Amino acid sequence: MPSVFRRLPALLLMGLGLLAAAPDARAELVVFEDGRVVKAEGYRLLDDELEIRLPGGGSYRVDLARVDRIVDDEVAVDTVLVEERGFRKAGAYDLSYNAGRKPLFGSSYDGLIEREAKRWNVDASFVSALIRAESNYEPRAVSRKGARGLMQLMPATARRLSVARPFDPAANVQGGVRYLRELLDRYGNRPDLVLAAYNAGEGAVETYGGVPPYRETVSYVRRILGWWQPADLTAAR
Repeated sequence: MPSVFRRLPALLLMGLGLLAAAPDARAELVVFEDGRVVKAEGYRLLDDELEIRLPGGGSYRVDLARVDRIVDDEVAVDTVLVEERGFRKAGAYDLSYNAGRKPLFGSSYDGLIEREAKRWNVDASFVSALIRAESNYEPRAVSRKGARGLMQLMPATARRLSVARPFDPAANVQGGVRYLRELLDRYGNRPDLVLAAYNAGEGAVETYGGVPPYRETVSYVRRILGWWQPADLTAAR
């Protein structure tokens, strides 16, 4: 698929840094299950409802289960070109399960991560880096956007993945890794696009032809690649 990002993480991190420094439009985007996107001045979580404040004044409430995700701080940027320097294009970013690539942070959930990563054929170190960014390994975590559990599944995503108990670590990680498997099947060996889609949604990745220029998403991708890269890319040079 076309993308402004066609290169590899060492310099991809530099490109993402340029994006993060770009001037921003300070918008919040509420993305619904049906693909509809609403710009909001702000929002408030009220149990199982989300109150959306409109830029022109006023607000309304929606069932949180209808919300796919919320992305903060849309950023207006120009195309950023990232040069390739010495990495192989083919096979350098193999995100399939490999028994030699373990979870990174020595958490009490490493066995669970390993099991689900093997089950869904996903790199366990990559899963562990994503969990650290999402919840810092807190199984009862609830974001201000309503995402829940270790892998911060929104209610709509949890329902689609048949995760009935999002605060149960086993159910949450199974659903989250299954979702990563779907994204890997869609984006192949492109960890930047997989992470961007997990954070901002596939629709945003398709709309922008790559990592969408949202401050939150750019920071998210850069942070996880920074943790994961040393463990996985040593042999790729």
